[in-house]
Amino acid sequence: MAGILLVEDDPSVRTALELALTRQGHSVTSYATGEEALDHIRSRRPEIAILDVMLPGIDGVEVCRRIRRLDQLPVILLTARGDDLDVVVGLEAGADDYVVKPVEPRVLDARIRAILRRAESAASDRISFGDLMIDRGALKVTLANKEIHLTPTELRLLLELVRHPGQVLNRRYLLRVVWDHTHVADSRLVDACVQRVRAKIEPRPAEPVFIHTVRGFGYRFSPP
Repeated sequence: MAGILLVEDDPSVRTALELALTRQGHSVTSYATGEEALDHIRSRRPEIAILDVMLPGIDGVEVCRRIRRLDQLPVILLTARGDDLDVVVGLEAGADDYVVKPVEPRVLDARIRAILRRAESAASDRISFGDLMIDRGALKVTLANKEIHLTPTELRLLLELVRHPGQVLNRRYLLRVVWDHTHVADSRLVDACVQRVRAKIEPRPAEPVFIHTVRGFGYRFSPP
C-alpha cells in the first residue's frame, strides 16, 4: 500500500481516482489545489504525488518544481491528450512520469507501483568512477565528496547506465527497464531524465564527461 497525494481540481475525476486507487490498496489523500498539496507535504510527506497539470492558482508543474527544491518525492503528472508542451515542461521540472487523460485507473496504478519499485530496487554495494561515487544500499550519490540528490527514477537511470559502462543503451531499452514502458513515443521521458541527471552530476552539463549522447541510438556511460 502506498501513501498517495492526489491533486485534481475536477471533483468527479478526483473522486473516481481516489476510489479506484483505494480499491487497489493505496491510502489516498486528495486536494483540489496546489497550495493545499504543498501544505500537506510540509506536514506529512506522502510516498508519491499525482498532480494534474491544469490546476487553479499554482499549477501542477509549479507544484512539482517546488517539491523538487526540497525533496526527491516521486511525482506523476496528469496531462490532457495532445498537450506535448505540458509534458515536456513537466518532465524538465522534475516529474518522474506522466499519464494522459482520460486516466485509466489500472494504468495509473501500474505506473505508481513501477515508480515505487524503482525506489526500492538498489543493491547494497558502492561504485566509484573518479570523483563520482554511487552507494546503492544507501541510495546515495556523491561527487567530489558532495552529496547529489537524485529522485528514485534519476537514480535508477544512472544505475542502469553505470551497469553497462562503454555500452550504448537505446531509449526503448531504458524505457523498459527504468520506467516499465514499452511505447516508444514515451522516449522523451528518457531524454528529460538524462538532462536532469547531467545537470546534477556533470561539472559542465553542456559538455558531459559521464553520460554521452550517441545520436540516433541512445546514451552511453563513459567515465573519464
